[in-house]
Amino acid sequence: MSRILSFSTDNEFAEQLARLITDSGYKNRSMFLRDASLHFAEAKRRGDLKTMDNDTLLEGTIVIYYQHGVENKLMELRHSHEIDVFSFHHNCLTESHSCVDTMQVRGNALSFRKAIDKLNNTQDVDKVEFVAAPMREHGCC
Repeated sequence: MSRILSFSTDNEFAEQLARLITDSGYKNRSMFLRDASLHFAEAKRRGDLKTMDNDTLLEGTIVIYYQHGVENKLMELRHSHEIDVFSFHHNCLTESHSCVDTMQVRGNALSFRKAIDKLNNTQDVDKVEFVAAPMREHGCC
């Protein structure tokens, strides 16, 4: 069941909002505002990985772009027990001449910060990103 919510704003913000919706690829203003609100609330509630309490439990995906020769360092991370790795995928990207690994992971904020710092300071690792999963009270799993 849908409910209609409305709010008032000035013309400048309305135009800026319309551009944000278009630029982000959304076709529906309601869906954009829903997603933006949930993302904002999640960020305010949990904070950024850099400022989270050390013991905050997280799940999500680590994406690592690198050059050949780094595989042993990634295997060390997967077997270190600093973070739990549930799934691992490797692919070679021919156009960008990079390897990319994705890992679905769980651990505390301190462990993620340490692992990401270690990867960022590893020769031939080009880019490391962590995408935290949204935390819900209930859901499908």
